[in-house]
Amino acid sequence: MGKADRLERLDERRVELEGEYREALIAALRRTATGKVGLFGHARDKTQQKAIAPILAELDETAAEIDAIRARFGMEPFALHPEFLAARGPVGPNAVGEPKQAAIWLTKLGADPE
Repeated sequence: MGKADRLERLDERRVELEGEYREALIAALRRTATGKVGLFGHARDKTQQKAIAPILAELDETAAEIDAIRARFGMEPFALHPEFLAARGPVGPNAVGEPKQAAIWLTKLGADPE
């Protein structure tokens, strides 16, 4: 098996991981859109943080693997993950709530809120 075959498989893996990341993020956004808050970390609630931690860890791990593959190909880093992370955190009193923020993200990603 040649180097070209290995690189092709690696690139296929990158595409697969990017799809898995997107699917996991969409599932988390749908959960948030239905009222299960915590994904965006608007509040510093320990219970919410604990509940969402496995989802965030999965997204972080997948994004790191994607970026490692992209680096091998000299590609730009995976943009969706840092964009999502930038949308997280405490917000002011006039900001939209997490369910509405999740619905906006779902629309942006072209996903049905289901």
